[in-house]
Amino acid sequence: MKKGLLTLLAVASTLPAMVNAENVFLSPFKTTHEMTPFDKIDKSYYEEAIDSGIAEQRREINAIVVQRSTPDFENTIVALENAGATLNRVLNVFYPLLSSNSDDELMEISNRVSPKLSELSTDISLNEELWKKVKYVYDNREKYNLDTEDMMLLQKTYDSFARSGANLVGDDRAKYKKLSAELSELTLKFGQNALKATNQCEMWITENDLDGLPESAIEAYKLAAKKKGREGEYLVTMAYPSYSPFMKYSTRQDLREKLYRLYNSRGISGEFSNMEVMSQIAQKRMEIANLMGYKNYADFVLERRMAQNTGNVYNLLNDLREAYTPVWKQEYKELCDFASKESGHKITINPWDYSFWSNKLKDAKYSINDEELRPYFELSNTIKGVFGLATKLYGLHFTENQNIIVFHPEVKGFDVTDADGNYIGIIYTDFFPRESKRAGAWMTGFKDQRIDKDGNNIRPHVSITMNFTRPTASTPALLTFSEVETFLHEFGHAIHGLLANTKYSSLSGTSVYRDFVELPSQFNENYLVQKEFLDGFARHYQTGEPMPQELIDRVIASSRFGAGYACLRQLGFGFIDMAWHTIEAPVDDAAKLEEEALKPVACFPAVDGCLCSPQFSHIFSGGYAAGYYSYKWAEVLDADAFAAFKETGIFNQETAKSFKDNILTKGGTEHPMTLYKRFRGHEPTIEALLERDGVKMPKTLAKKYKSNKK
Repeated sequence: MKKGLLTLLAVASTLPAMVNAENVFLSPFKTTHEMTPFDKIDKSYYEEAIDSGIAEQRREINAIVVQRSTPDFENTIVALENAGATLNRVLNVFYPLLSSNSDDELMEISNRVSPKLSELSTDISLNEELWKKVKYVYDNREKYNLDTEDMMLLQKTYDSFARSGANLVGDDRAKYKKLSAELSELTLKFGQNALKATNQCEMWITENDLDGLPESAIEAYKLAAKKKGREGEYLVTMAYPSYSPFMKYSTRQDLREKLYRLYNSRGISGEFSNMEVMSQIAQKRMEIANLMGYKNYADFVLERRMAQNTGNVYNLLNDLREAYTPVWKQEYKELCDFASKESGHKITINPWDYSFWSNKLKDAKYSINDEELRPYFELSNTIKGVFGLATKLYGLHFTENQNIIVFHPEVKGFDVTDADGNYIGIIYTDFFPRESKRAGAWMTGFKDQRIDKDGNNIRPHVSITMNFTRPTASTPALLTFSEVETFLHEFGHAIHGLLANTKYSSLSGTSVYRDFVELPSQFNENYLVQKEFLDGFARHYQTGEPMPQELIDRVIASSRFGAGYACLRQLGFGFIDMAWHTIEAPVDDAAKLEEEALKPVACFPAVDGCLCSPQFSHIFSGGYAAGYYSYKWAEVLDADAFAAFKETGIFNQETAKSFKDNILTKGGTEHPMTLYKRFRGHEPTIEALLERDGVKMPKTLAKKYKSNKK
């Protein structure tokens, strides 16, 4: 036996000292449906349970390695799938709370455990004896009479080893292990810096600075200042529900510029700078890809995506750029003309002016704005409407259960059942910003769906987290149109998780290719401009009156407004991501890299001292490295998928059943294009997306995107 394996076995035989018998993570939760007992979790339990789980998983891996039986699918691949139950149990709670209810203590724990987890992952992936067994099963896969899902698990397991350095030998193995550990620490540091920089950054204003702001924003700013002990002042933070209204409504261009520069300079300098961190992350990823035989990290990542390679990603980004750039140019001219006419002198729109003037133009064209819509999107009604969408489409029912223990007083738990009353799972909702929560919105899971060894279908527990406008002293939480859209988006991810029906947790729910995972979420967004949907829940919070038909008509008519800007902005994020992950040498000038990446789609000239990259958690600490294009990729998919519903009726049960059975329940059990074509009957094209946005197909692209519906 080789020395490396002997060392691993020695480590595997050890147990953490003084394990606390009260630590709830060390055995399955003794609660209804094994719900997480948040009220019984002491922060000290996390690290202890992680250490214990690491030791347990090492023993389980060792058992697979030393078994005398000939390797087969059950004793090797399924055994690997089931290893690490304790570790999964604690990490499925720790990491979601690290994002949504964090503090310095949790961050310190994450700093300590991150190297241990990275080392465990690397030790498993580089275990030569284990790799031999996996490879033996893979090479003899035709012998085992595997079904489609079994075969996908085998392929995924094989790839996870091969793509984690199992084929590396000698010094390359040691180098990979070192790079992986360093990368793990760097990505963690980036996320923590981004959160701390956001919390640190704020703009204080006085009563003289409130011109143009709606009462809801003024009350929110006043409440934020009061919490800081400063009566009579107003605080604008970098949380989106605070930042966005100021940029949209404040008449003070000087303050809009100040806030814009604050928001877009986070992480550039100071104690929480990410400038060096992100460059190191990109370099480590490049070096790992080079070790694996790829010229850059994007090539390495995209091999296991629908897009397959960088060429296809750039084709998508450039085709959309070609289609939407003329639209933006028309929008920009109209915006400048409108602003100049309104102000009485020539105006050139700067990036800090865009939200303000586009909101005014939209209001002038359609007589509609967020403040007119807010009263119809009171949060409790909106919850009923969004949850009701899943009832209409898939027969799901959501019942608030106050016996569900939650991790924060503002969080609510709901039992989810199907049309026959069968238990489907649990969903937690967490809607409002707080300092312990990172910015943005996301869905995660505390427990994944799977079939256990006794044939029981273990149902999932999912969570959706947002940063919505809080209620004020005089009004309940009234959401903007954009916030309702975000709610629908994250709820789509939740439904993907809740409806999962697969054998293996690693293939369950949202465990799909990164450029496929946004389809269910973005698909849901289509309903927000459908009258039949809005009629069901959009009621005035004071009068109870439904949203007037003429207002709904204006909402629908205005839904295409700003399509050019919105698309190019998203493409910009995609180009930045690809620029960082197609590097073939270390980055010396991050600002130049970003500026060059944005040139093809820049709506405004670069602003000195402002960068996106230092706050771009999606790609540097959030799993979207070389994958941010997937939002636009998924837009192509979701527009094409929703076109099927428009053809048959947006609540058509037969179409909904096909979408559920072929997309939502299948997880990652088959290649996503196979699943999509089974639902739609053909591969997607950009035609439906352009039609939805009211964009004319350029002649240069018309031939390329001939319909493939046959």
